[in-house]
Amino acid sequence: MDGKNRKDIYPGLEVDVILKKDQRSGKRTRGIVANLLTSAPYHSRGIKVRLEDGQVGRVAEIVDEI
Repeated sequence: MDGKNRKDIYPGLEVDVILKKDQRSGKRTRGIVANLLTSAPYHSRGIKVRLEDGQVGRVAEIVDEI
């Protein structure tokens, strides 16, 4: 599932994100959502989240629902 709808994403969810520095290459980083930073219900490039390790990126894919 992609990460474009805010209702599908919540803290504790395992996701793949694309960090700002990796936007050109498309490299994904896996992590657990700590909190959501996008307030809109939908974003075409993915909902922006902060991972538990402090990194910030847009959700490319939801890996697994915990």
